[in-house]
Amino acid sequence: MGNCLGSEEAELEAVKDAGRHGQPQAPARAAALPMAAPERDLSMSSSSSGHPSSSRSPGSSMNSVATTRSGSSSSSLAAYPEGRILEAPNLRVFTFGELRSATRNFRPDTVLGEGGFGRVYKGWVDEKTMNPTRSGIGMVVAVKKLNPESVQGLQEWQSEVNFLGRLSHPNLVRLLGYCVEDRELLLVYEFMPKGNLENHLFRKGAAFEPLPWNLRLRIAIGAARGLAFLHSSEKQIIYRDFKASNILLDTNYNAKLSDFGLAKHGPTGDDSHVTTRVMGTYGYAAPEYVATGHLYVKSDVWGFGVVLLEMLTGLRALDTGRPAQQHNLVDWAKPYLADRRKLARLVDPRLEGQYPSKAALLAAQLTLRCLEGDPRSRPSMAEVVAALEEIEQIKVRRRDEHHRSPRPRSGGSGSGRSGSSHRQSPSVR
Repeated sequence: MGNCLGSEEAELEAVKDAGRHGQPQAPARAAALPMAAPERDLSMSSSSSGHPSSSRSPGSSMNSVATTRSGSSSSSLAAYPEGRILEAPNLRVFTFGELRSATRNFRPDTVLGEGGFGRVYKGWVDEKTMNPTRSGIGMVVAVKKLNPESVQGLQEWQSEVNFLGRLSHPNLVRLLGYCVEDRELLLVYEFMPKGNLENHLFRKGAAFEPLPWNLRLRIAIGAARGLAFLHSSEKQIIYRDFKASNILLDTNYNAKLSDFGLAKHGPTGDDSHVTTRVMGTYGYAAPEYVATGHLYVKSDVWGFGVVLLEMLTGLRALDTGRPAQQHNLVDWAKPYLADRRKLARLVDPRLEGQYPSKAALLAAQLTLRCLEGDPRSRPSMAEVVAALEEIEQIKVRRRDEHHRSPRPRSGGSGSGRSGSSHRQSPSVR
């Protein structure tokens, strides 16, 4: 925990004391959450959770902010077309007993997933009061509980509260509340029934049918809008960990970004970047950031390009189970993205050719723009949103309806997992 170790006990006690002062039914101010979070190196880990990600890393945060219980009023610092930033988080302060009751004492059969922070449990609360209810009654929530043996803890928990607790947008997962009691740290999120994008792209089984082209575009547009909102705020927010496992899907497959443990304010004044320790996930972090520690707002655009490439090909960004030259998807696929004939052999075969060829080519070209080596050459996320919305208007023409990829590739399932069959490079003619 870096230089926070010595003060963690005091910080925890301050937050706990504030939580004790208010009764569950009455709005009450909680203590400010002091922050001095360490940062982490790039990680190969990914969340197995299909719900608000059990974050893998502590990250930077806003300076101390206050939290409020559900039902209290909070004014808007800045308004945007579809979202806003609150002056302070407006969150329900749960007791540990309430969340234990909501999750049936954290029963194993309520586990939704698990990550570096701990397990995520399914729970039920009353939609108006947020009090725990019986199983199957009221609103479903996802409860993330710190694993006492985890190397992560208070800083990561605070980062989620300080960032996600203040952000309101249709394409960001809602943080509903938190609990800090004794050594217990928990976060309560809205429940996302369709899990995360990573599972839908790479896992097999009846629960993960291949996503059709139009759904992939809708998901990409939603995720892009979420990033564009973060970048357009008065103090630009760099998400810093954009990847398929952090894109969650609601009942209608609307995309929402989760896991703000690595979020960081962007540059101010005349600065073009902030300098920070390299953090994130291998395969998604922008090359200039990995090489120098210089973090740009458009470093997020690179990550978006990687995910767009995954959605286009059905292949993971990194997979050592593929042939050596294909381990890094970006390095291998970039030469084929600008050529229509080569692209047809690269597109996910699970789409079975059911996509407008012009739309696929434009999506590939947009992907290339996002993956430009110089961050200044990448489009803004607002431009990405506009481009994707135009691509979405391109419908399958009659001659495309029976279009099939010229040659099926081995490993066409798109699982992308080690031990699965491998895909070969497209034939270049």
